Amino acid sequence: MKFPGLITGRLYTSRKFTGVKIYDKLGQVPFLHYSPNTTLNLGVGASYDGLNLNLAYGFGFLNPDIGEGETKYLDAQLHMNPKGWVVDGYLQFYKGFHLRPEGTFAGDGQVFYYRPDMKVREIGASVQYLLNKEKFSYKAAFYQTEWQQKSAGSPLLGLEMYGGTVRGDSSLIPHPELLDAERDFSRVNFFEFGPNVGYAYTLVIVKHFFIMGYASASPSFGFTQMKGDGRTMAWSLNPNYLLKGSIGYNTKRWAVNANFIYENVKLAKAKGFSTEVFTGNVRANFIYRFIPGPKTKSLLKSIQPVW
Repeated sequence: MKFPGLITGRLYTSRKFTGVKIYDKLGQVPFLHYSPNTTLNLGVGASYDGLNLNLAYGFGFLNPDIGEGETKYLDAQLHMNPKGWVVDGYLQFYKGFHLRPEGTFAGDGQVFYYRPDMKVREIGASVQYLLNKEKFSYKAAFYQTEWQQKSAGSPLLGLEMYGGTVRGDSSLIPHPELLDAERDFSRVNFFEFGPNVGYAYTLVIVKHFFIMGYASASPSFGFTQMKGDGRTMAWSLNPNYLLKGSIGYNTKRWAVNANFIYENVKLAKAKGFSTEVFTGNVRANFIYRFIPGPKTKSLLKSIQPVW
């Protein structure tokens, strides 16, 4: 069921994040999980057919200091569904990371080991086509501009590409003396490209409740360059994946739901390290649909995308 002519308004909370996982296949250092300290945001938004606008801010009362250190970031994520295509784009600039779990390599008086100099840059996109777009509604789960009233699923086919860098002013290993000297590194550059395939399904319960799951995998061809005292380059096929989920309750006038997006890019193994860059977005929405006035409706139609 679609809602032509109605504005879908929403009040929501969300949190975006990008981080790095480092696995030492030779076992000289333990697993390293670098996470940012991003804000929990409170926002408002509206959708009208193919037009979406969301504005949010990380208010102080939602974000108490828990010793993770400061993260400065610009995280622009684009998620669209034009004419059966599912488009996910990422433009991310992060500085300042801490290690999880709490206490890992933390010094005296520290709750978390904190790296204010560590930076992650990632640019990428995944583009997929829904093969059963007539029965499966992606917009119902993520934009709330439609209401899927019967269970249905759809295969997905597409392409994806990611590139970026992870770097610090010094070694990315908290105690580089744990390593053989030639294995130390302070910078990782990467590029990934390949086809992807997936499946999405929405289970509808008594018309109003729904649970939606979405999984996509890609055997991407990847290039990784690690820099320390020297340079090491590696190429390989890497199993990347993209996961999405949504759960909620729909009616004609209002709805509530929660959804998440989690994308994981696995880099080519170099110097005995397997590195992954992950990014995501978690959101909870309260939605209300209403009829716009004549002037508002005329304005929306004039700027409405063709899809």
